Amino acid sequence: MAAELTAHELIAKHRPTLDQALEAIRTRAYWSPHPEHPKAYGENGSLDMAAGKAAFDALLGTRLDLGQPGTDDWVGGEVSPYGIELGVEYPHADVDVLLPAMKAGQKAWRDAGAEARAVVCLEILKRISDRTHEFAHAVMHTSGQAFMMAFQAGGPHAQDRGLEAVAYAYVEQVRTPDTAEWTKPQGKRDPLALTKQFTPVPRGIALVIGCNTFPTWNGYPGLFASLATGNAVLVKPHPRAVLPLALTVRVARQVLTEAGFDPNLVALAAERPGEGIAKTLATRPEIRIIDYTGSTSFGDWLEANARQAQVYTEKAGVNTVLVDSTSNYKGMLSNLAFSLSLYSGQMCTTPQNLLIPRDGIRTDEGPKTFDEVVADLARSVDGLLGDDARANALLGAIVNPDVKARLEAAAGLGEVALASREIANPEFPDAVVRTPVIVKLDGAKPDDEAAYMSECFGPVSFAVAVDSSADAVELLRRTIREKGAMTVGAYTSDEEVEQAVQEVCLEEAAQLSLNLTGGVYVNQTAAFSDFHGSGGNPAANAALTDGAFVANRFRVVEVRREA
Repeated sequence: MAAELTAHELIAKHRPTLDQALEAIRTRAYWSPHPEHPKAYGENGSLDMAAGKAAFDALLGTRLDLGQPGTDDWVGGEVSPYGIELGVEYPHADVDVLLPAMKAGQKAWRDAGAEARAVVCLEILKRISDRTHEFAHAVMHTSGQAFMMAFQAGGPHAQDRGLEAVAYAYVEQVRTPDTAEWTKPQGKRDPLALTKQFTPVPRGIALVIGCNTFPTWNGYPGLFASLATGNAVLVKPHPRAVLPLALTVRVARQVLTEAGFDPNLVALAAERPGEGIAKTLATRPEIRIIDYTGSTSFGDWLEANARQAQVYTEKAGVNTVLVDSTSNYKGMLSNLAFSLSLYSGQMCTTPQNLLIPRDGIRTDEGPKTFDEVVADLARSVDGLLGDDARANALLGAIVNPDVKARLEAAAGLGEVALASREIANPEFPDAVVRTPVIVKLDGAKPDDEAAYMSECFGPVSFAVAVDSSADAVELLRRTIREKGAMTVGAYTSDEEVEQAVQEVCLEEAAQLSLNLTGGVYVNQTAAFSDFHGSGGNPAANAALTDGAFVANRFRVVEVRREA
């Protein structure tokens, strides 16, 4: 069909946004084109709250036909952590048919150039943004996030990360000029003269393996980084969180078609229950890039076995907060309580281990013993979550039975400083909602070490007694080096301790937050400014988002001609 969106129209529409994104990644200052407030939507074709909810409700019990080649079955079975059966069916693909169809469109997509690809990606993001309310419900009912978090993290924050990836992709592709005139003097002889042409070429088909907890936030960076660098993208969602990424694929296919490109540049690979197609897809020769967020074991398997592909993994880590001293004790407790509670601790950035000297810490309220610090933190969490309505809005729902089992088992690992309690959700009676548990452990005991040196994903944290702040620094170093960390936090008013913690994080490549006592939390990162992960410790081999995350998704091929 004829293109409905010309490259000229898309450049005129989206080039200013691209330029702002390029400036933002250069300055690292705050910027976002995607509103965080629900009331900002409802004009200029975007869906407001009621329309978004109605659009989501209309999806329930339907078949989401994407018009993909090679569809041989229809699969589904998602059940919301809030207890609703979604009943949506998705195309199951015969990959022997789908993958060649995806490859067929890459030549025209490659030849379109970096700017055209970037603005097509921005149009996809704009259409997704206009439907943020609909996507928020899809994220909420697949991840278990509370609505406001699903709206923000699954909507504007995810869209920001996608745009950030496009910006980095554009920068890396235009670093080399399209053409160059090369002349080498030869003394008395005629100079040697060549005309050189440089073309960014895609690696091949990219595979995005989605996660259950943050399907869009974790999925968009890889998806848009690969698409913007000329690769076709096959999206393999987590079987419990298909809908948000299926909607993304549908929007992308619509925009590609309207812009005159092959819609099969983006496709969905949904699976039957228990099919486990990720390993099969990951080792196909056509798959040349893989983006994965999830368990360490499968991430390690991908890195070891998907040898034909460039593999980007965000795996598990043991996130640590070192507590040495503070000049704002109440602020520290409040900040930590929120960090431990947000989305029931089901974030790869949530703190797990709190390293506290057994002799206590210095505060603006006088010295506090280890037991006092832990008890005060428990009271702070209790106060934050004491009102059930507020607790539901912060905690969301437990995403799967494995998290619930870990939470229940944690109470047997040591002395419980804060017991988890069940909270009823009046709107969704079948939702599993639990407050966090805090368990005291001794850093000197081998049995306790086995607990705190393993990731316990979910609303579980360990208050670990250590002999001194110096011992805490060394334990921090060992934890990052052996287990990895997506985030590190520290509270100290001692310059030497601060420098020691900073040096550990620089040497072990871990992102550090110091003395957070206000409205910014260790488990939050802002697109265009903060790096999510570093790629330098075992928790992840890539950072979201930097030049290294995009640059190896394409290669530059040169054609030389005599002038």
